[in-house]
Amino acid sequence: MARRPLPRILSNGSAQLARSRELARTAADSATDVLHPLITITRGLRRLAAAGRRRWAETPKERRGALLFLVASVVLVVALVPYGPLLAAITLMAAAAWQGRDRSPTASDGPDESQSLRLKSLYEALVPYFSAAEDPEPLYSHGGAWDKAFPTYAFDGGGRISQLVVRYPAYFTDGEAEARARIEHLLAAKSGRGREYHFTWDEEGNQLTVGVLPPLPVDIAAQRFVTTPGETVLGFTDSTRVQRTLPLTHGEKQRDVPPVVWRTGLRSTEPHLLALGQPGSGTSTLLRSIALQALQYGDVVIVDGGGTGEYACLTGRDGVLAVEAGLAGVTASLEWAATETERRLIAANQAHQAGDPPPDDTKRPLWILLDRPTAFTHLAATDGRKDPQLLLQVPLRHGRPANVTVVVADQLDSMDALSEPVRRHTRARVVLGPATADQLESVLGAPPHTTPIDELPPGRGYARLGNGPVHRLQVPATPNPYDDATPDALCEAVLDLLPPRTTPADGETIPEQDQAEAEPDRAPAEEEPESVPVTAEAPESRPDAAPALAEEPLPNPVPVLTKEK
Repeated sequence: MARRPLPRILSNGSAQLARSRELARTAADSATDVLHPLITITRGLRRLAAAGRRRWAETPKERRGALLFLVASVVLVVALVPYGPLLAAITLMAAAAWQGRDRSPTASDGPDESQSLRLKSLYEALVPYFSAAEDPEPLYSHGGAWDKAFPTYAFDGGGRISQLVVRYPAYFTDGEAEARARIEHLLAAKSGRGREYHFTWDEEGNQLTVGVLPPLPVDIAAQRFVTTPGETVLGFTDSTRVQRTLPLTHGEKQRDVPPVVWRTGLRSTEPHLLALGQPGSGTSTLLRSIALQALQYGDVVIVDGGGTGEYACLTGRDGVLAVEAGLAGVTASLEWAATETERRLIAANQAHQAGDPPPDDTKRPLWILLDRPTAFTHLAATDGRKDPQLLLQVPLRHGRPANVTVVVADQLDSMDALSEPVRRHTRARVVLGPATADQLESVLGAPPHTTPIDELPPGRGYARLGNGPVHRLQVPATPNPYDDATPDALCEAVLDLLPPRTTPADGETIPEQDQAEAEPDRAPAEEEPESVPVTAEAPESRPDAAPALAEEPLPNPVPVLTKEK
């Protein structure tokens, strides 16, 4: 049986509806254009009536009679004058048309004189770079039209360029980094210094988009970030480069900020981090922020090469195995870290061969944080000892399968003093503080897409994780809470994140002789027995036990690096 065709209204109904909608829209626009004078006069009459009602309401009651008599007199005079009603109607229509006009400010079609001069000077500055003698129709020429080269532009309140689209000829070598750097430097200098510009090169369309980046927030204090185990927040960046945001608490308000998240663990491709910067740029702040986040799930060993007590607040805390500032302690801690890495590898390998899961003591992350390790290189060479940086070779090379993470922070001028394993195995890089474009490229491995500036707040810089893009970075404010110059709000924020103190500050017990010297006025009670060593015999059978105990020196306590459960 043959199928009956569908009605035309069902077969092509969508096309007819679209066509009808377009016709209705066209008719409405035409009617609006024709009736625009009537609409304007009606709007004006409504505004005049509203003004009359307001005037009548504002007039006191004792004066309303006089006002009404005055209006009636004017109406009577107009009615008696020849052509009075006609002139009154014309006057009323003119007043209504004036009151009903569109009062919205009209946008200017083009830039003003100062903006045109700025764009003209920028165009003339680009002529030597974007012109060629053999070009028959040059886009850039001295005395040419700048409006063809700059199809889109915008200015801020101060009259400086905030956004610009630059067209350039196809023969410009936009694939070379040096050619791009020259153009970016020129545009940043001509558009206004002291701001960070973001450059987007469209090689297919031969266009360069220049935008001004807003400053990163510097008022974010240390807090618990919404992350999973193995994720560490290095800082915060622009929303254009990151697809993720974190909810943060700022006083009584909450806001979402895009973070720079560094992932560590067994599946990480960047298991270790290197942070460089100028003095006072915030590298110690970055290490404290990482330490507070790492103590949530793991243990931490800290090496303080500065010797200024920046990490004294972490001494004796739960999960902090050691905070060393001396050469002997640093060497012992790093030797233990290398041995612990080997032990974890052997234990995990034996478990894998037996078909069992790895032991629990190999799953807990171990963090080794080193602040200015190059300071101990000279001390070790002077004393004839081994460079402590060489002890990092095992944790750096085999730390990823053993859940051992190494973070090294040093000054930018001391990069040549870092050992070869440190420079080779730290694929996550951070540069804080002022730095030139060559220094950023040498450390990060790629130039940033923004222009570096000279004056930066503490904790401000750039970060790159492996082969990823270069991000602008602002480290959360994590100052030393024991510093008197630190605001109270920031100190309380850091102190709230610290784990409880489980051991004395020096990791040792207090000898009895020191207690007796510290408390000379306190006499022992008669009923309090003296502490004697535990032996198999009774105290009465050994009368010489007390003299022997007094003559025997107390042993020196040895700090233990392993954490007992």
